[in-house]
Amino acid sequence: MKFIIKIMGLLLSGLFFCNSVIGQTLYTNPVMGSAPDPTVLHYGERFYLYPTCNQTKMPVYESLDLVNWKRKGYIFDNTPPKLLPSGGSLWAPDVIVYKGTILMAYSVSKMGEVIDNGIGIAIADNPLGPFTDSGMLFTSKEIGVRNSIDPSFYIKGKTLYLLWGSFYGIYITQLNTKDLDHISVKSPVKKTQLAGNIFEGTHIYKRGKYYYLFASIGTCCAGLRSTYQVVVGRSKNLLGPYVNKNGEYMLDNAYTPLIKGTDCFIGPGHGSSILLDNEGKTWYIYHSYVKDDMAKGRQVMLQEIKWDKEGWPYVESGIPVISATVPQFNKMK
Repeated sequence: MKFIIKIMGLLLSGLFFCNSVIGQTLYTNPVMGSAPDPTVLHYGERFYLYPTCNQTKMPVYESLDLVNWKRKGYIFDNTPPKLLPSGGSLWAPDVIVYKGTILMAYSVSKMGEVIDNGIGIAIADNPLGPFTDSGMLFTSKEIGVRNSIDPSFYIKGKTLYLLWGSFYGIYITQLNTKDLDHISVKSPVKKTQLAGNIFEGTHIYKRGKYYYLFASIGTCCAGLRSTYQVVVGRSKNLLGPYVNKNGEYMLDNAYTPLIKGTDCFIGPGHGSSILLDNEGKTWYIYHSYVKDDMAKGRQVMLQEIKWDKEGWPYVESGIPVISATVPQFNKMK
């Protein structure tokens, strides 16, 4: 009996199996198969997930609880965005609702390319699309930042900002949104660097008096050799400076670790913006390789972000959770 109790304790604490069978009130990671660099839009009573895709279309998935996902098709109809590099693809989008319109920022690039790439904008009235492509917001050459990919939006009041960058600095700039069909970088262009050259896949989340800059570091896409992990810094000012727990600057490549890999989950990282449930809990969607199921690539993970007394985010044991209680969101009427 003591052995059985011990095994059950290890199972629920996430220390025994990479995958487990659980009850209806719990979920088990991963919550979905291959969908790298996931971003999630909470729209009405549903959630919509958009991933990196190595093609000229982009799939969209729908869920009521962040746990059970169903693919609903592709967001671009017969007119996908024009890709810059030969053989390039759509990567790492971000999707928000701004002034009643659904906005997507997407990357166009290919592996190993740091110059011939950039960030585009698309708009829609429905999370399932079709999205209408507005074209390139800027290229790496135009904005003067190498590897200008991994965009994410941030809304402060009525002002819309764009955050972007991948291993050549993380930057932020204000957008001109007078005409949502033709969004542009506000002129004169002012880009502010927030973090150094080891970060990518960033999002900003405001909680209390602090802005939190979530990012990924390491190697994302090398299978069992991936070293990806999630890190964080914070600032009282949207434009920084962002620091770690020791007060060291992210501009100098300092950070506070948040989620690192395990023997089961390899290379966790590149998460979506944080989602708030009915109980005030904050949730994070990200990707990870699963050692027992490497053929599926980078799969979708769900984890609660907790907060310590000093206001710093953390996850239990600093590693991906295996099983946990299902988030509580509004039920369908």
